[in-house]
Amino acid sequence: SEKRLTVPPRFQKELQVHLSRSSSIDSNDNLNTSIAETHTVASGPSVASGPSAANVNEVQSRIIEILSKCSSGVWVSKMPQIYREMYWEELSTAVLRQLENWPHVCTVEKVQRGDQTDGLLYPAKKIPPVAKSDTEQEKASQNVTSSKVDPLLKPNVETTPASLSSDVKQKVVNILLKYSSGLWANALPKLYQDTYQVKFPEDILNNLELLSDVCIVDYVSEVPRKAILYAKPQRCIDENLNVTEKVQRHDGVKATADQQYEESKDQYPEKITVPPLIIPSEGSVSVMVLELKNTNEVLIRQVYYSSAQEQMEEDMKAYYSQNSTVSLAQSLSVGQLVAVHAEEDAWLRARVISLEDNKIKASNYFFGVCYVDHGFSEFVENNSVYKLQKQFHSLPFQAAKCKLAGLEAFCDDPVLVKTVELQTYSKILAVEILEKSDIPLLVLYDTSGEDDININATCLKALYDKSLELHLQVDALYSNVRVTSVFSDGSLYCQVPSKGLSRLSEILQKLEDYFHYKQTSEFSVSLPFCGKICLFPSKGKWARVEIRLIHSRRALDVQFMDTGTAATVKISELREIPPQFLREVIAVPPQAIKCCLADLPPNTGMWTPDAVLWLRDTVMNCPEFSMKVVKQDGSKEIAHVYLFAPENFPDMDRSVNRHIKNADLWKHQKDVFLSVTPSGTSSTKVASDAVSALQLTSGRVEKSFSDLAREPSSAASTIDMPPPLPLSKTGELMDVYVSVACHPGHFIVQPWKELHNLEALMEEMILYYSRAEEKPVNVEKNKLYAAKIENQWYRVIIKGILRNGFLSVYELDYGKHEFVSIEKVQPLMDTFRKLPFQAITAQLAGVKSQQWSEEASIVFRNLVEKKPLVAQIQAVNESTNSWDRKIVTFLVDTSHPDTDIWIHDFVSQSLVEFSKDD
Repeated sequence: SEKRLTVPPRFQKELQVHLSRSSSIDSNDNLNTSIAETHTVASGPSVASGPSAANVNEVQSRIIEILSKCSSGVWVSKMPQIYREMYWEELSTAVLRQLENWPHVCTVEKVQRGDQTDGLLYPAKKIPPVAKSDTEQEKASQNVTSSKVDPLLKPNVETTPASLSSDVKQKVVNILLKYSSGLWANALPKLYQDTYQVKFPEDILNNLELLSDVCIVDYVSEVPRKAILYAKPQRCIDENLNVTEKVQRHDGVKATADQQYEESKDQYPEKITVPPLIIPSEGSVSVMVLELKNTNEVLIRQVYYSSAQEQMEEDMKAYYSQNSTVSLAQSLSVGQLVAVHAEEDAWLRARVISLEDNKIKASNYFFGVCYVDHGFSEFVENNSVYKLQKQFHSLPFQAAKCKLAGLEAFCDDPVLVKTVELQTYSKILAVEILEKSDIPLLVLYDTSGEDDININATCLKALYDKSLELHLQVDALYSNVRVTSVFSDGSLYCQVPSKGLSRLSEILQKLEDYFHYKQTSEFSVSLPFCGKICLFPSKGKWARVEIRLIHSRRALDVQFMDTGTAATVKISELREIPPQFLREVIAVPPQAIKCCLADLPPNTGMWTPDAVLWLRDTVMNCPEFSMKVVKQDGSKEIAHVYLFAPENFPDMDRSVNRHIKNADLWKHQKDVFLSVTPSGTSSTKVASDAVSALQLTSGRVEKSFSDLAREPSSAASTIDMPPPLPLSKTGELMDVYVSVACHPGHFIVQPWKELHNLEALMEEMILYYSRAEEKPVNVEKNKLYAAKIENQWYRVIIKGILRNGFLSVYELDYGKHEFVSIEKVQPLMDTFRKLPFQAITAQLAGVKSQQWSEEASIVFRNLVEKKPLVAQIQAVNESTNSWDRKIVTFLVDTSHPDTDIWIHDFVSQSLVEFSKDD
């Protein structure tokens, strides 16, 4: 529907993305139309093609049938398409020309649409409603089209909004009122069932227009179910649910002028209150940047409101163009809200921002207005400014100000502002909300490409001092090069002496002197976010780090900007850059240059553990190297180099490359290897962190993990198994959390009271294993290990060893089966074996064991998975291994204020319903 929005040309910039997004749908529609026209021409002058071509009476009866289902009218130009889809026959243009001569069949109203004349068809002897907008008529005309029609215009053939019971509608309204920022349609069935304990009528999702009289349906794609639902103002809902003769959206247009005048007397309060624009804290939020004065005043618009905004502006156009009694705004003041009749017959909400006397026409005045839903400003004449009616106050202003995190200190820098404009122009962006306030603090992400781009972090690079950048030259020779980290795919980071490196050393020394007289705790990081640049103590000095991934309230991943090393650290160890040094610190480009050894993997094969360890030992224990650049890979931003010990330079045969290539290091151990890590995975911890990250940490952290580092491997562990998890006695109640639910015969519960201990354990495992050196592990089946799965470390038992270097593991605390690469497995330290394994395998009591159908499994999963419940254990089937024991238990949902829901009762009822359907 967005492509039908009529706004002045200067507003079109913000709609370009929406238009392009819909272009594929339009092209298909145009193709279908042209084919239809071809078939119509081919059918010749006959009344209709096919077997009924000569039967005029049948064609007329079909038209009457179509119009009976579209009582609000059908565009003449749409009739051939509707006819074809209903009856699988073409409707000749000759019929369209005859329609005006068939008053017993239909009433034709000629309407000017842009440069063309079209007509509206109504059932015979029906007085057409006054001045329906093009958009509404197009929607109405689609009531009989097939599912191939654009979902933005598609109600089902057999159903209308009136065919749904008021009880169902009211229940839907009650749910939507709790979600002021909208609710995804596909989430409605589960919420409905959870709230009312009855199944939601699934057919409604295929025809959301059934709810159109009580909520606004905002379609966001071609998929009919992919839409966002918003509750309408309560007054409109009450009318649509309770009044027998329903009042439509344009009831103001249909009312008499006198009635409108009387109503308008009470619609101009002194202070107009408009609800605030709510940016949801959870779920995906998409925005467009409308205007950018500086990075602390970025004007954005949420994309998912667009349909509601479009509908409101159509309603404004219909209302103001049909009511001559509506008064022009009088005695306006700065800040007042008004309705403006803008170019191209658009009606828009605006706020007065200035009053200017027109020097040419003394009788007229110009007002400076800002369009509150679009973010643009202009001067308009006083005869275009009207009072804003009360019914147009309910939708929050769609243009809202925000500020970009990490850029506050440089908000007015022209280079930075220009870069942000270029990065955000005509794009729909994802949002991370860090701080909710009148002007929220955001991080913007461009998700249109293969990799998500952090706009804030990317734009900060525009402040780099170009004179300090180092560009390696092919065939150039460099000396005094220091290798700072080695990755498991053989790539490495180097520091090359340069102007930038010298400048960085000066700044870091200044910071060291400054903090010598300051309490560094004053600069603790209170609001971490991805892309933020901070300081971290390393080897007794301060180092620049960029936050790459936040694990929890305590732990996060960082990358050292000047060594390339990745590590997981505690948030409490990070420090803010003091404001007086901020620009200096940011201006120096990262001094870590990514390289790989020429004529070696990853280009020629896979690195073995022996080759990686040999390379680390060789380059990390040597203070400096000489280096020759032989190739620059711009796409991967990596230089192909030869490394030499100073005494061997420039003898190619004595280079590090030749030494490692000739060494017997490339035969893989059985089932143990280190795989190539794709470029661009900086947020994932790879083996380069084994620059023995213990050396990179402060002394305080080294001490806290020193005991762990000296622990034996799992094969020689002094603590083999943790104690079994204590369970409640049979018949007693126990608070649980359901982490996995397959079906009533198999689900996993965790004791609620132990979840905080499990969270603490997970954090400690992240911090420890990210700092410990990764070494190849000889794995054994049915033994305990720590495994890294999606940036978290879990306690697992190995269930199977696969030939392709992968393992089948079972998460002992969460009850999930996973496949993991052998390189992601490490010994499970004794410290992490003390907490009992938290996953308890369970079976639902009160229902018969059976082969559970997919439908029953889905119902059960929706009822219990990821929810806190109360368990009443009926039986415990013990086993030698704690993870093999199983409980039979009732589950009770106590989250509802009026009643407790016993899950087995609901499952039993569902089984009865499913059996009836069969």
